[in-house]
Amino acid sequence: IGKLSDIKLSANWMCAAGYRDHDAILYDTVEAVGMQFCPELGLTIPVGKDSMSMRTVWSDGEDKSVTAPVSLIISAFTPVTDVRRTVTPQLTPDVDAPILLLDLGRGANRLGGSVLAQSFGQLGDRCPDIDANSVRALFELIQWAVSEGVLHAYHDRSDGGALVSVLEMAFAGHAGLELSLPVSSDQLLGAAFSEEIGAVVQVKADRADAFVSRCKAMGLEDCIVPLGFANNSDDITVAVEEGIVLAESRTTLQKLWARTSYEIQKLRDNPECAEQEYEGIRADDPGMSVRLTFDQNDDIAAPYLNVKMKPKFAILREQGVNGQVEMAAAFDRAGFDAVDVHMSDLVSGRRSLGDFKGLVACGGFSFGDVLGAGSGWAKSILFNQALSDQFQAFFERNDTLSLGVCNGCQMLSQLAPLIPGTTHWPRFRRNTSEQFEARVALVEVMESPSVLLRGMQGSVMPIAVAHGEGRAQWFDVNSQAQALNSRLVSLRYVDNDLRATEVYPSNPNGSPEGVTGFCSDDGRVTIMMPHPERVFRAIQNSWCPTDWQEDGAWMRLFRNARVWMD
Repeated sequence: IGKLSDIKLSANWMCAAGYRDHDAILYDTVEAVGMQFCPELGLTIPVGKDSMSMRTVWSDGEDKSVTAPVSLIISAFTPVTDVRRTVTPQLTPDVDAPILLLDLGRGANRLGGSVLAQSFGQLGDRCPDIDANSVRALFELIQWAVSEGVLHAYHDRSDGGALVSVLEMAFAGHAGLELSLPVSSDQLLGAAFSEEIGAVVQVKADRADAFVSRCKAMGLEDCIVPLGFANNSDDITVAVEEGIVLAESRTTLQKLWARTSYEIQKLRDNPECAEQEYEGIRADDPGMSVRLTFDQNDDIAAPYLNVKMKPKFAILREQGVNGQVEMAAAFDRAGFDAVDVHMSDLVSGRRSLGDFKGLVACGGFSFGDVLGAGSGWAKSILFNQALSDQFQAFFERNDTLSLGVCNGCQMLSQLAPLIPGTTHWPRFRRNTSEQFEARVALVEVMESPSVLLRGMQGSVMPIAVAHGEGRAQWFDVNSQAQALNSRLVSLRYVDNDLRATEVYPSNPNGSPEGVTGFCSDDGRVTIMMPHPERVFRAIQNSWCPTDWQEDGAWMRLFRNARVWMD
């Protein structure tokens, strides 16, 4: 973020106007936040809303009422100068990289209003407080640290306290911890669970001195509290001045942390999937990784292409489709003339598939999926003789490539009667989890004739998943067996041990043997449920190896298309 004043705030002020002392409390809140604190920080509140009727009264023989507490909800928004300059809560198991608490409460450790107090049915009478200068200094410190690459990890500490924050960081990094709080045992609860303003950071070992010096220069020297170090074990120990007060495995603590969500998930979703995800919390989980059989930074197209010639690729969409912009960007980057083609263009004759070398059916929710996954889109083609003939002619040409992603995959799978060499393709049904799945998954590229996946066989890569109906299903057991045993399965989900899986959430939809991509006999048509267009740049990935700079691994798919057409 460029500077603190670039941040704008939205405020939602909520109270029961005219009820008891709510008006006075609201007045004091507006004065403290809007008239004092924000001006001191140089922030403005240009937008928001007032909810002044937070009380309802009714009678069913006797008067009853429900009154909400006075509340203020603040949201912040701002432009950023470089989205690649980020830091996450994921700890790096580096025994030389110190974990520090930046305590803007300067040891006050007030517990009023904290999660700890509420868990004991209390509210408390001393709540955290803060001054504007400290907030400004912390903001500038972290902005400097992020821009200079000083930090391994960051987590604010004001939702659960320092101990909860560092434990969550360990869960994210599958790391062990050796923590030592510089307090006596009678001060432990405040030091561990106070929600004073502050942050927990893991500083790179070779930048620790520079970070501390910067803290001193900004007047935050008295806010630095050393907490300890992360390691490669599954053990977490917490000590105070008198000795160790907690010794437990990371796995056990993470399961305790996840237990409430797990119990809710069992009631809301498929309980078997909930159980699989919960049991996936284990000490030997290596986490996500990448295995490439090619160099994603090697522009394979460059030596071979006539760069002045840009083949036209139809970026096909229908009502409700939403993935066309990323898809067009990927094909444009690979050297194509990406042309936006709506189905209405084909129906009206404004466009013809005969003018294109390639076609990609994009992801989204055509017709809201009210007829099933991609079914409405497919039927609008199959039941229109002119359109059906046009698509069939396109697929039968030997100089064309086709790709279907997500909703486009579901749609093309139902056009199999028009596409030569696709009798093995399945239909796609509701996820086993019974939920829309939006997550990152690992897939392995299988040995297949797919033109788009040429040279990528054996690679394992992260990819974006976003679908509610992605489970591959065939009409009968024999058809499924023949399809799975063919060389025409192009992608499959794998777990963190890089093994094909049907276990949730590594397999987000429950497809047999993890299959999630297929191609035609000649490899010119490929369909897949995951979204390569959402991760073709490194910057788009929510997780990828740190040495990925510009191109993501999936850029190879789009370059393969361009090389084939030259």
